[in-house]
Amino acid sequence: MTEIHTPRLLLRRWHDDDLVPLAGINADRRVMHWIDDGLPLDLDGTAEEIERWEEEWDDEGFGVFAVELLASGELAGAVGLFVPEFLPDARHEVAVSWRLGSQFWGQGYASEAAQATLEFALQDRGLERVISISRLGDTASENVIRKLGMKLDHETEHPALGHPLRVHAIDLTEFAA
Repeated sequence: MTEIHTPRLLLRRWHDDDLVPLAGINADRRVMHWIDDGLPLDLDGTAEEIERWEEEWDDEGFGVFAVELLASGELAGAVGLFVPEFLPDARHEVAVSWRLGSQFWGQGYASEAAQATLEFALQDRGLERVISISRLGDTASENVIRKLGMKLDHETEHPALGHPLRVHAIDLTEFAA
């Protein structure tokens, strides 16, 4: 089983008892505001999401991790890697993404988990390049992206929803520098 330990976090595969806490995070409109259509997900939608993430682990050898606080064992959110099939100009890329419960914002958890995931992608999984996709105006995500050392690659638009997106990237040589 793939696990990553950081100073404060455990990034791990999903357990059955993660469903309800993640559904609570996904039900928060503030959390979901910048994600997909901005609408909260219910329990069934959250279960489908976890199932998709676990299938990606099985198919690709990477996926979205459950993020657990080491101090309390509490589920803080989801951080990991996915193939952005929804975006035609990036569907052959691997993206890093994050989603934390609002009570965990502003504490550096997203940056800590995303940095560990980026290292996992480039050093452990041998990827040459990783991207991150953010919606225009999502300054919190832009701050994490900057901390990861990613640079703006291009701007585009969500093909189904129409919102402007920014695609940032980093490759192995930039990461190692």
